[in-house]
Order: sequence, then C-alpha cells, then structure tokens
Amino acid sequence: MERASSFGVPIVELAGDRLNLDLAPDPRRAYTEAKATLAVVVAPPSKRRLQPIAPSADWRVDLAEGCPAHCSYCYLAGSLKGPPITRVYANVDEILEGVPAYLGQGTVTSRSRFRAHEGTTYEASCYTDPLALEPLTGSLSAAIRWFGRWEAPAQLRFTTKFADVEALLALDHGGRTRMRASINPAAFARFEGGTAPVAARLAALGRMARAGYAVGLTIAPIIAAEGWEEAYGTLIEQAAAALGDTGSLDLTVELITHRFTPGSKAILESWYPGAGLDMSDRHRTTKRTKFGGEKQVYDTETMRMLRTFFEDNIARVLPSARILYWT
Repeated sequence: MERASSFGVPIVELAGDRLNLDLAPDPRRAYTEAKATLAVVVAPPSKRRLQPIAPSADWRVDLAEGCPAHCSYCYLAGSLKGPPITRVYANVDEILEGVPAYLGQGTVTSRSRFRAHEGTTYEASCYTDPLALEPLTGSLSAAIRWFGRWEAPAQLRFTTKFADVEALLALDHGGRTRMRASINPAAFARFEGGTAPVAARLAALGRMARAGYAVGLTIAPIIAAEGWEEAYGTLIEQAAAALGDTGSLDLTVELITHRFTPGSKAILESWYPGAGLDMSDRHRTTKRTKFGGEKQVYDTETMRMLRTFFEDNIARVLPSARILYWT
C-alpha cells in the first residue's frame, strides 16, 4: 500500500474479501478497467497446495494471478475466471513455508535423468509475470532470498516479458533461481502490448547472468507467420550477442508453439479486435487435452519444419544451451 501510494495510485480498502468491481457495461471498457486493477488478497489453503506444471517444472508456486500486460495471444484468457484483474498474494511467507513439503516429490526434474541436477523445481510464473509486479510487491525478491537461504537441491524459476531487474541483481540468490526471458522477434512482439522491448529483456537477462543467476530463453509463442525463418534466426543471433560476455553460462531454452482453445480465441478476439494474430484453421489441427478439452495447434508438417529450424539454429548459434522441451 505504501509503495502504491508513493506512485499516486488510488487505493480502495474493501470491507471483505469479495471483489465486486463496478465495471463498465461495455465489454471493451470493462476489460480495460479490470486490467488496470490490482487486488492485494490472501492466498487461501487451496491456492497454497502446489500443483504439477509439466513440462516447465515439478511444481507451480503462485505469488500472484493475472498479468498487467496486453498480449493478444495470452494463454491466461479462459484459464482464470472472471474479469482479468491481477491478484497479488500478501501472505508470501506462508506460501513459501509450504514449499519444502514438496521437495523431491515432482516428476519433471526431480526424477528426470536429463534435468535431475536442477533439483526440485518451482515455477513462479504460471499464472503471472512476477517481474512485472515486483516494483509494487517485492514478492519475487522475497522468494529469491528465501530459496537462496534454503540449502536444498531446489530451484525457483520465473519467466518474464519485462526488464527491470535492478532490485534482483544484488540479492543473495545462492544460485537457486533461474530467470528466463520470454522473447519473440520484433515483428511478432507487436502482439505483446505493455511489455518491455525484446532488446531490453535480453539485456536484462545478460545482467542477471553476470550476477550469477542461471538464465534461460522462453521462445514463445512461436508464430509460423510469413517471414518467420528470418525473424527467428535474427532473434537467436540477438540472444547470443546479448549473452556473449557473460562467462560461464548456464543457459536453457524452452520452445513453445502458438496454440489456442475455442474459448480463449473468443475471449482474445473480444479483447483485441483487429490485432492481426492469425487464429484461423490454416495449418492447424485439433489436439485433445488430458482433461478432454480441445486446442488448436500447428499441423504435423508445420511442427516438424519449425522444430528442425529451431534445433539446428540453436545448436549452431548457442551451442552451450540446453533445450529443455518442445511443445
């Protein structure tokens, strides 16, 4: 509250824990008002029971839900109920106190021969971008310090489209936090409204690497639009240049192709009419989820072409990088 007040942000104290927002009847205006609202709430026990988050990490640890960015492909659309306000959790200490119970219990890194050296991994950016909220909350710094003190085979992970890492550089992280920059070529970053420029994200990643953090690239969502080969080739070269002087580099890469559900498509097209992001059936196929839902992913031929391109170019330009997964 003190930080928000210092920025001149209007603050409303609620009598209870129900968020009855008086939103405009117009859907577009209601969306804008919700996106501009941040609620400080207490994470209940149900939110503190960690859930698996394959293929990224063993467990999901939520410091917040919702994101202030305006990405016209946002995968949170349809995943979180209600207006897209951002909820940050005040009881961060209580959330972190529950983390040790899950040590060694996951299936993604804890029991993986390929990734076991990462220890038990905890993903902090499943439902939010914690760096975007850090100037107000300080929650990410608190989590990094907590993992730094925890002498256990464990790792905190977060990915971000933002670049203000100044508050994180001098933290005693103990080598137990991995920051990943979520990146796309400049031609496709136009779908990522309200975020930091890609060059700034890469520069921030370089600063974090020089501060001793493990780092990574989350190339997502990979968009097979016209000119994608040249665009992503340039992006990989830019990443290599940004990380070129960071010495001994612990670098991972995660490759996530663009996908959407019928529900998320309808929501996103209502939020961002005219965005220009291709969500047609062209070069798409339907994939069934383990929960019985449907999502539209690229067809087999397109996926094969994309995967070959990225694996070949990353091996050539970033030979020390480990590709964690393709999806």
